[in-house]
Amino acid sequence: MDNKVLTEEGLNKLKEELEILKTKKRPEVSERIKSAKELGDLSENAEYQEAKEEQSFVEGRILELEHLVKTSLVAEKMKDDGKVQVGRQVKIDKEGQILDFTIVGSTEADPVQGKISLESPFGEALMGKTIGDEVEVDLPSGKTKCKILEIQ
Repeated sequence: MDNKVLTEEGLNKLKEELEILKTKKRPEVSERIKSAKELGDLSENAEYQEAKEEQSFVEGRILELEHLVKTSLVAEKMKDDGKVQVGRQVKIDKEGQILDFTIVGSTEADPVQGKISLESPFGEALMGKTIGDEVEVDLPSGKTKCKILEIQ
């Protein structure tokens, strides 16, 4: 199994979510199950069924996060060699449209927040490139060209 690449910030967010699930969400769900059991017949108790489903989701997410935290590789702060790499902010000109985003690991990707995965078509095409490089990106809608304007 290949390890996921994360930024330090991304790893910290996963650890925070894991802590919240273990210390707050898990006990809340357990209390909901206990309360629902007190209502009687479990076979027709919708509140109990919902609580059990939520418990299943929470426990699954805890296992997933524990695995990610344990096996993920943190992208180290590399010396500024002028190349696009994980954790760098990149400004590109995509056919006249200026786009600004940060390259992150796949589990941190959030295009709305300007974070694109290194495994996405843009991320993959830009990795290792430098300012001024022109890159062709193979998107589901077809090929597009862009030019790297800035790397921070």
